[in-house]
Amino acid sequence: MSEMAQDELLFLPLGGAGEIGINLNLYGCRDQWLMIDLGVMFGDDATPGIEVIVPDPGFIVERRDQLVGLVLTHAHEDHLGAVPHLWPQLRCPVYATPFTAWVLRRKLEEFDLVDDVPITEVPLGGRFAVGPFDLELVTLTHSIPEPNAVVIRTPLGTVMHTGDWKLDPDPLVGETVDEAALRALGAEGVLAMVCDSTNALTEGASGSEADLRESLIELAQGWEGRIAIASFASNVARLETVAAVAEAHGRYASLVGRSLWRMHDAARASGYLKGVRPFLPEEEIRSVPPDKLVVACTGSQGEPRAALTRIAENSHASLSLDPGDVVIFSSRIIPGNEKAIFRLQNDLVRQGVEVITERDHFVHVSGHPARDELTRMYQWVRPQIAVPVHGELRHLHAHEQLARACQVGETVVVENGGLVRLAPGPAKVVDHLPTGRLGVEGDLLLSLDSEAVRVRRRIMYNGTASASLVVDGAGALVTAPSVAYRGFPEEETEALQQAGAAAIEVAVAELRPAARREDEDIREAARLALRRVINVRFAKRPVTDVHVTRL
Repeated sequence: MSEMAQDELLFLPLGGAGEIGINLNLYGCRDQWLMIDLGVMFGDDATPGIEVIVPDPGFIVERRDQLVGLVLTHAHEDHLGAVPHLWPQLRCPVYATPFTAWVLRRKLEEFDLVDDVPITEVPLGGRFAVGPFDLELVTLTHSIPEPNAVVIRTPLGTVMHTGDWKLDPDPLVGETVDEAALRALGAEGVLAMVCDSTNALTEGASGSEADLRESLIELAQGWEGRIAIASFASNVARLETVAAVAEAHGRYASLVGRSLWRMHDAARASGYLKGVRPFLPEEEIRSVPPDKLVVACTGSQGEPRAALTRIAENSHASLSLDPGDVVIFSSRIIPGNEKAIFRLQNDLVRQGVEVITERDHFVHVSGHPARDELTRMYQWVRPQIAVPVHGELRHLHAHEQLARACQVGETVVVENGGLVRLAPGPAKVVDHLPTGRLGVEGDLLLSLDSEAVRVRRRIMYNGTASASLVVDGAGALVTAPSVAYRGFPEEETEALQQAGAAAIEVAVAELRPAARREDEDIREAARLALRRVINVRFAKRPVTDVHVTRL
């Protein structure tokens, strides 16, 4: 891209537009860039060996002398989890409210960065300037304390970046939505609203945490065994609800999972969970009778190392479940996690444990706005331009249609890498810039398009083949080739090895004399012969390696 003009206001998503998660948003004005959020997503079967994925910040790293700061809207992993991995390339100031700052500092401690990253704590509703950007935080509600919209005032107009939000009249933990600030912003005039689209396909409203609490207290009535409630660790209101369920039924409440305790500590340190009795330490759980225990567990998405998965495998040090116990999945299924979640639920049922999900009972409310809430936000803020983000393409298009129905004059649907000029003139995508994803590999960042990751995928689906050859000076085989195949039926091993060795012998013998004097020609002939055996037998192309020793 050519450098921005002095009189342009730009928006550039490098993560989180056209997908849910891994958020990275940039706003450009007067040769300066402001970043909002820097999150992660988690690996799956398509990224073998990689658990954490971050957005590729290459565009802004090349311009980091123009990056004036990073503002974090809230403390969810898909909005701040990439900071420890990518900040060393950015080296910019970070701005966050107290709870978010506390969570970030604990993460930075694990990377020995806590003394390096300059974090400015901004109070709820705070206003501050960063470069040419006059910023104001507006308190919203979400499934974590202190979610904020960021109002970005510039010489070319005002943008409201909503972050993640919902309209919960009784969130139980934290403040309610600052409706007065939103209405005042609408009266002041808003050029564009860049807004959460996660539930743009969902009619109605997302529901209140207060109503959910009453539902869970009622649901827990009459259970004689242990009650385990699985939810996202960051949902502090849900932790408080676990305590309320326990108190309502004369039980002890405990937390199982390191991330739950981390969020609990962050909440206590930030002034939340006041009046909630201390949770029972994990090491004391086994001493509590089954009918006297309620636990909150990590692992609602079937994460392989989370507490609930280990409980289902009978490998957790502190908690086991028996017939008569119940697990309540107080969370939604994130798209892509279906297989892992259903496998976990089946493992629990196999142990005789009762499983209750949102299909069975009112056990969860979303942290994102459904269509009625989106409509109210547009009625308050009244932007000239709507830019849907934080959703797959189908969510973005549904959001765009809703915004037009709300009389928004201009809409722009953009995916990662689309450079949007918000002003001057009609809003539109004016360029497409390279984007990508990086896998966290120890202390390295590995492009998901790299040869290393591609080879892993090929091995996962196609197996491997290898051979060692010993040849004389003329290229004739001195001994029979040593062949190994991996990833194929064990009962076929001997036959495949024999077939592979025979195929190599034929392939080498058919080479011209001049070619047999070249190690690379012998290696390539043997490689193709090895792969051909598997391709004929299994229709696969294994990753193949051939070693040639010449005497």
